[in-house]
Amino acid sequence: MATTNPLQFMQQVRAEVSKVVWPTRRELITTTIMVFAMAMVTAIFFFFVDFLIRQGLQLMFGYFG
Repeated sequence: MATTNPLQFMQQVRAEVSKVVWPTRRELITTTIMVFAMAMVTAIFFFFVDFLIRQGLQLMFGYFG
């Protein structure tokens, strides 16, 4: 692996950063809202799955216990 001096490294970093396509404000807000919405949907889903499993176990333990 070839070593580069700090000046070359900084030039390479600057060149790579200039290639990055940064999101627009609208894209950033839209994706942020989607992340929060999906997190909420996932939380609600797991709440109901947990509730059903808990109810099933209580029913089973109440029946056999």
